[in-house]
Amino acid sequence: MVANPRCVILDDYQGVATTYADWSALPVDVEVVREHLDPDATAAALAGAEVAVLMRERTPLGRELLDRLPDLRLVVTTGMRNAAIDLEACRERGIPVCGTESSKSPPAELTWALVLGLLRHVVPESRALAAGVWQTTVGGDLAGRTLALLGLGAIGSRVARVGAAFEMDVVAWSPHLTDARAAEAGVRRVGRDELFARADVLSLHLVLGETTRGIVGERELGLLRPSAYLVNTSRAGLVDSAALLRALDEGRLAGAGLDVFETEPLPPGDPLRDHPRVLATPHLGYVTEANYRRFFTAAVEDVAAWLAGSPVRELR
Repeated sequence: MVANPRCVILDDYQGVATTYADWSALPVDVEVVREHLDPDATAAALAGAEVAVLMRERTPLGRELLDRLPDLRLVVTTGMRNAAIDLEACRERGIPVCGTESSKSPPAELTWALVLGLLRHVVPESRALAAGVWQTTVGGDLAGRTLALLGLGAIGSRVARVGAAFEMDVVAWSPHLTDARAAEAGVRRVGRDELFARADVLSLHLVLGETTRGIVGERELGLLRPSAYLVNTSRAGLVDSAALLRALDEGRLAGAGLDVFETEPLPPGDPLRDHPRVLATPHLGYVTEANYRRFFTAAVEDVAAWLAGSPVRELR
């Protein structure tokens, strides 16, 4: 190993990676890349680097890219799951992939920011006020309406508790959810079709995998009432994006709150950027001060452990 390994931190959009943790304690040369890079630019940025630090799933690290990085010796990702990294290819090359702790609270909190923003028309009313117009819409209520949760894990359970505090009727479904687990979270388990049919607000909280990709498609969107709202702070691949856009365009869905997209950053000209029925945020679910401090402090720990010959928090 070289005396001072080169460590490149990718996709540090806000330029804060080195302010939330003390990287100076490490005998490494740290470089920060703020802009999102395409594969060729990523390969160039990581050329000669021994350590790559990735922010969640912002930059894919697949077999083809790894083939262009013969010097890479360690990959660190924020969080303990990153579907954008080819773990098998890393194992074949003897490259450990280490994760960090991550709080479940920030995405649950953002879910409610989107829900409230949609039902109370926060953005259009704020814009109207700035333009000198006073009250243009009538907001929707939460109390007495149905919050339908597609997924009831650590984040979904947090969202459920807030829904109950708003006096909503909270129901849930997921492929392996049991009545006992639902009752433990204070919600009722319903059938899959019933979940969509009953929803006033449908919020998605499933892990993306082979069995859940596209789980909300044309058929499921057709079960929703035209007055219903869909909120997705989980993974874009859970929803058939073309079917969602059609439902929004045709008025078969009152609106959608979206924090995740099939292509990120969302390309210029994408119809979801300024759709009148969409409240969109640029994947802010985990972007909070406390979570970033947790991410980057643990990333420093990961690099230090690897330098000491004992990698920690390895993804399998």
